[in-house]
Amino acid sequence: MKNILVIGAAGQIGSELVPELRKRYGTNNVVAADLNTEANAEILRAGPFEKIDILDTDKIVEVMKKFKIDTVYNLVALLSAKGEAMPNLSWKINIGGLVNLLDICVEYKSALFTPSSIGAFGPGTPKIKTPQDTIQRPNTIYGVTKVSGELLCDYYFKRFGLDTRGVRYPGIISNVTAPGGGTTDYAVHIYYDAIQKGHYTCFLKEGSQMDMMYMPDAVNAAIEVMEANPAKLKHRNAFNVTAMHFAPENLYAEIKKHIPNFTMDYDVDPIRQAIADSWPDSLDDTCAKEEWGWKPTYNLNAMTKDMLNVLSKKLKK
Repeated sequence: MKNILVIGAAGQIGSELVPELRKRYGTNNVVAADLNTEANAEILRAGPFEKIDILDTDKIVEVMKKFKIDTVYNLVALLSAKGEAMPNLSWKINIGGLVNLLDICVEYKSALFTPSSIGAFGPGTPKIKTPQDTIQRPNTIYGVTKVSGELLCDYYFKRFGLDTRGVRYPGIISNVTAPGGGTTDYAVHIYYDAIQKGHYTCFLKEGSQMDMMYMPDAVNAAIEVMEANPAKLKHRNAFNVTAMHFAPENLYAEIKKHIPNFTMDYDVDPIRQAIADSWPDSLDDTCAKEEWGWKPTYNLNAMTKDMLNVLSKKLKK
């Protein structure tokens, strides 16, 4: 990676991936791009920034030529809960945008990172230690687009030799950006409410076990898989990665160690609960560990300490 374009840079992952890539590769070698020119502007415009619609082929090609891009991070997606409300738009953005980038990257011989998700699995998938290679029959449009994206990226690698890579992210927890409409977002909301209100009403029921990851590990996974020796990669699109798994009551108990008066109750959202129930309880990330040395840094305890410390300062509590 020498000249990098991050599309969807203003989102949850992009707003933290861009600064880390600039730190590693140089500020002027990482172009941040998004249709949203307001969100996280201070972070993104600390270096080159371009306003880009992922469906605008001409604009993307213009930027590719201007900056001599050799690596693209595609972070544009409509997430799970929002996708169910707008399935046609979800397909248009998630798949239409991906196909646009795949074709452009073939023409300009640029490597492409596209993340998949735990949402690519469905009710028929083994729920405990879900294997790298297993049945994928999701029942959400978000999941359908993620499986389709994995297959398209594999196809473009085999058919055109395009260097496509990706990881299947679990729920991602960040202290920088606000949640973006995902089913696992309760695990971000809960920290804000613990600090600001001392109480949280959870939209998932007790016992809803899911894999999670703290954002610094998510960023490292995206960079490390793209830096990996291609000769060692048996898989490409996309590797299971995980760091921890817990249910709402486990997270509540961990926060309560630091905020003893914190309370929580439940008001279950049937749509997001159904999505959560269709996903695995835990992922087997052995292939990522063996093929490119994946190793997370944060567990539930370390993440909670850092989240509360950072957010307390941010929220001036």
